[in-house]
Order: sequence, then structure tokens, then C-alpha cells
Amino acid sequence: MVSDPLKAPRFGLTGGIGSGKSTVAKMLVACGACLVDTDAIAHALTAPGGAALAALARSFGPAIIAADGAMDRAHMRALVFRDTTAKQRLEAILHPMIGDEASRQAAQAGSQPVVFDVPLLSASSPWRQRVDRLLVVDCLESTQVQRVMQRSGWSEEQVRRVIAQQASRTERRAIADAVIFNDGLPLDQLQGQVRALWQHWAAAPAGLAARL
Repeated sequence: MVSDPLKAPRFGLTGGIGSGKSTVAKMLVACGACLVDTDAIAHALTAPGGAALAALARSFGPAIIAADGAMDRAHMRALVFRDTTAKQRLEAILHPMIGDEASRQAAQAGSQPVVFDVPLLSASSPWRQRVDRLLVVDCLESTQVQRVMQRSGWSEEQVRRVIAQQASRTERRAIADAVIFNDGLPLDQLQGQVRALWQHWAAAPAGLAARL
């Protein structure tokens, strides 16, 4: 990516489910980042009254809308697991809307550095070309499984099926400018690593592939 040196730096943040990415995102905000959370945008688009609901109902049928008026996430998850085209259709509806809203939020940041939190960022993702540097939060798959089971009450099989839908650890690490290995790391040490990386990156000119 060739960046405008006068433009505020834009960073990408990604990691597999249960990696601790959301915790790192909060720490980056505390460091001074403007966070653009694409997962939160997706939730808003599919919440009651969300802009994506009409298109979702047309594509997947009225059963995709739950009784509360939001997208039925359990129903959609089941569709994606058994129908490979369902994921593609879902992404074709949501991704352009997410991209538009993310761009709008980033534009409002002005000169403040922006961090795009993108859960499913991969080498082929357009998001990789939109950011100056990419931070990957990583941990062992067994740790991912344990964390998600504890916080969500899912079975091990459910968690592993979600992990299988995401980019692999190797794929994520291969496109990273920096990796934080968040496995058995005390919170204060995690915070220290995040702050050190932020100070290093925020001080470097936009477009410079600074690596730690």
C-alpha cells in the first residue's frame, strides 16, 4: 500500500476467535486510536431495523429474521455450516455495507490514527490493502477453544467448526507486520506489548512497513 504521508496512519487488527483481539482493541483505544469495529458494524446492520435485513430476507427467506426482528444468528450459522454458498451470499450482502460504514467512521477521525478491527482479514481481503500495517493477535488453537467455550457455552465441536471457517494461524501470521502471541500472557504484559507497538508505529511515517 502506498500511503499519503499527510494522512493519519491506518492500522489493521485481526485474530481468530478467542485470541483476545477485542481486549487488544480496547488497549489501542486507550493509546489514542480511533477504533472502527467491523464486527460491531455488522451487528448494527443485522440488528432490529438494520439496513441489511431486507436483503437478507430476500436472499435467505423470512426465517432468517428472528422474533425480535434481528437476523437469527444461530440459524445463519447453521446455514453457513451446511451450505458453502450461504457464506458467499451473506458476505456479498454485508461486506459492501460494512466497507461503506467503516469508511464513513474513519473519515470522521480526522488526523487521529485509525485502527480497523477486522475479524476475518486475510491476504486476499481488500482490507489488507487499506491499512498501512497489520497487527495479528495470536494464540494456540487449544486456547481459542477453551476461551470460547468458557465465555459462550458452546461445545468444543461448535468452536472448532467456527475456527475452521476462519483463516489459519499460519495464514494470518504470514501477512502480519507484527504479531502478539497472547497465550498465557498476563494482562499487564499484554498491555505493555500493545503500548510499545503503538508508540513504535504511531511515530513512524504512514506507509512505512515497520516491523517488531
